[in-house]
Amino acid sequence: MGDPSPPTRLLTFEFLALLVVILAAFCNVSVFYSFYHYLGTIGIPLPWRGVLVGLEPMSAFILRLFVLPWLHVRNATTVTFVSLVLLIAASIAYLQATTVPALIVLRIFHGAVFVLLTSAVIALVVNFIPGEKSGQGFGILSVATMIPYAVIPPLSEALLPRVRNETDLYAAVSLFSVVAIVLLVALRGRIGRAVQGMDRALLRRPSFAEIRENFRIRAVFVLLASVLLVYLAHATFFYFLKDLFFTTGSGDVGLFFTVSMVAMIAVRAAGAPLFDRMNKLLTVRAALGFLVPCIVLMPYVASPAACCILAAVYGVSMGVILPLLNALLFSASPPALRGLNTNMTLFTMDVAYFLTPYLGGTLVALGGGFDVLFLIAAGIVALALSLSMALARGQGKGL
Repeated sequence: MGDPSPPTRLLTFEFLALLVVILAAFCNVSVFYSFYHYLGTIGIPLPWRGVLVGLEPMSAFILRLFVLPWLHVRNATTVTFVSLVLLIAASIAYLQATTVPALIVLRIFHGAVFVLLTSAVIALVVNFIPGEKSGQGFGILSVATMIPYAVIPPLSEALLPRVRNETDLYAAVSLFSVVAIVLLVALRGRIGRAVQGMDRALLRRPSFAEIRENFRIRAVFVLLASVLLVYLAHATFFYFLKDLFFTTGSGDVGLFFTVSMVAMIAVRAAGAPLFDRMNKLLTVRAALGFLVPCIVLMPYVASPAACCILAAVYGVSMGVILPLLNALLFSASPPALRGLNTNMTLFTMDVAYFLTPYLGGTLVALGGGFDVLFLIAAGIVALALSLSMALARGQGKGL
């Protein structure tokens, strides 16, 4: 058995190159912010538009559970390379897919490829995060997944008048995948050498018995449940905030998302080096505590100033909560299962973004107001705060 060789530096070439691959993956999905509108411009019937938008996250939600037990460090590089090639094919295929049957197949294929790519890259990148810098590592990692959502939509809107339609932009983002492939080719030898120095337990596929025991670890279960609850609340904002502000007649959804995204990125970029110097668990509890009243107050926004204040509180809170929950999960996980558990947080995101529009939409259809949805979201975050109390106070120190 080889000696385990944990990394001692965070900002290595391997770590940064894999961040670029993750950036490319999220550039590919963030450009689809306009997909619902695009479907209307090509004459897709109204009942099919929401279904087609949801098919990509739905296929991600279903497939990820089957993919995760099969992925490990030894096969992750090959899976990443193949997925990037397939992602280019999926992006270009939108130029030709203009019927409901073709789009159904393409959306399912696109979601499957995105799951393979992100799961494989996460399985690799966690092996280049030093344990003592987990907070900083996951803070930087989360920024890489957020930058596309801050940059690609406004850039696309600026370019849209200069192209035929949205599909030209969907195809154009494949350029990011080409850059990622070039980086991966340059990185392949270095990853191979790094893999050779790892403990064999990290290189093999985890057994189902190990996975089952993993979920019996109290901290792992509680942290994954907390991440799911936070994503459920976050998805409520993503899908229903515009309708909430429309019904209340106040608030600016564009302003809210701009301010909250800037705050989220800023706190993760500037605060990442500090994440490992603080008690992560106590910090998460404090951020969850600030988030609950922030959500409760959302239906009462009455001015741009109030909108900005709540957006800033929301952005800072979410900017702290998710990377620190990931860092705590990383430290609570057996080394051989850190990639699996980090990928499970992506699965919880898939679940939240798949279930929230359906459950929330059903509640509204039954007569519940959008303000009720946000009160439920606040209760969900309060439940996450309660779950965090189940973890020992000392678990936040040095993790």
